[in-house]
Amino acid sequence: MTVAKKMQLFAEKSSWIRKMFEEGARMKAEHGAENVFDFSLGNPDVPPPPKFSEVLRDLAVNDKPGVHAYMPNGGYPYVREALAQRLSKEQEVDIDHGDVLMTCGAAGGLNVIMKALLDPGDEVLIMAPFFVEYNFYVDNHGGVTTAVPTDEEFNIDFEALEAALNERTKVVLINSPNNPTGQVYTGEAIQRLGKLLDECGEKYCNTIYLVSDEPYRKIVFDDCQVPSIMQATTNSIVVSSYSKDLSLPGERIGYIAVHPDMKFKKSLLDAMTLANRILGFVNAPALMQRVVEQLQDVSVDTSIYARRREIFCAILDKAGFEYVKPKGAFYLFPKSPIDDVEFCAILQQEKILAVPGRGFGMPGYFRLAFCVDDKVIENSAEAFQRAMTRVNR
Repeated sequence: MTVAKKMQLFAEKSSWIRKMFEEGARMKAEHGAENVFDFSLGNPDVPPPPKFSEVLRDLAVNDKPGVHAYMPNGGYPYVREALAQRLSKEQEVDIDHGDVLMTCGAAGGLNVIMKALLDPGDEVLIMAPFFVEYNFYVDNHGGVTTAVPTDEEFNIDFEALEAALNERTKVVLINSPNNPTGQVYTGEAIQRLGKLLDECGEKYCNTIYLVSDEPYRKIVFDDCQVPSIMQATTNSIVVSSYSKDLSLPGERIGYIAVHPDMKFKKSLLDAMTLANRILGFVNAPALMQRVVEQLQDVSVDTSIYARRREIFCAILDKAGFEYVKPKGAFYLFPKSPIDDVEFCAILQQEKILAVPGRGFGMPGYFRLAFCVDDKVIENSAEAFQRAMTRVNR
């Protein structure tokens, strides 16, 4: 056997999302794409803002000497300065360009953070349900993940979190707006979280970092506000990307920002800059850095996702599903009326592709991504009703 045993194991239990996506491709070929309702993959279909194409065309014809050369591993300073100005407003602290690193998407950013922070056996606490690849990113760098349950509405369960914190905890990783639930943590909850981590850090004589994965920050509904984690603790790190708010997932452009008053900031920034290079990223994509520098206050038309959320919720309500209405992102996470894998198989028989909740560390639910055309959602209504009827016979 030539493949590492660990990778074999990871492949076997890894991404339900990809498995359902591949099944969707097979079904579309067999039944026709218009007859399959594929809600498996969070691949944003809303086009990038018009300004993106304008800026890209202008920059693509730039042939100045050195335009494609190496750069500082943390990214172009002027790009980081533009980003720091926006983040200072979002996080309500004075962030300098030196507090920011450009990365290969949020996934690359999370790997850079874990590489810089984790010693073998260090623990990262994640809130269930969670993006499944968090487990792999932590394992990549010798860490161990521990899933902490959330409450019935997917908010932080502070009693469970406090019980999970211990002397080995190095990072608490949150994702708000959340994939797969769409939940957004309140400002009060974030303040309480920061205070708890600082107190436990003192108790265990160990800095506990709050890392917030925020690629959906700009995709929120009903005037919901995503609070600043940097107002809650100086031991805070934001990681994000332009994959969702500019609809650029394939361009792999993201960033990390650290609290400007973090005690060990210089050591951490030096370690992350080195990690950005030695993990093989070297630096974030040069052309996309130059593009996003001019798009800091631009985002996709989120009203499209808001409309789709309403269409989908009406369909689920009529069919009798229970769910927490998402405040952000583009997912619904309903309760499964039976075992989630079994129910997703029934949905599949009705040509609906959904992802079992156990793929996100929470059996008994399933995820639906509504980053698809309105007609796909609308035309799925009868199929959802039939699936519920089959369960309730």
